[in-house]
Amino acid sequence: MAKSKPEIIGSSVVRLLRQKREALGLSMNTVAKRAHLSHSMVSRVEHELRRPTLDTVLRITEAMGLELWPLIKEAEAAKEQPPKVKRQ
Repeated sequence: MAKSKPEIIGSSVVRLLRQKREALGLSMNTVAKRAHLSHSMVSRVEHELRRPTLDTVLRITEAMGLELWPLIKEAEAAKEQPPKVKRQ
């Protein structure tokens, strides 16, 4: 069954959050503490085992010093482009 637009964009936002967290050199523990969330919650969100609420996503972005709106726009733009093929 095909994913809906909100599911696709939500998954993309979560992937972007993980990429940006790693690029910033932040651990899940650091983000969790700053966001007042448990490590397991951040992990479940990043591994797409849990669909986060808006409050949770806002806490995570704030903990990382990011704004949510640009991530949503980036996720929307990525949805409209064909997937990149990894070359070895």
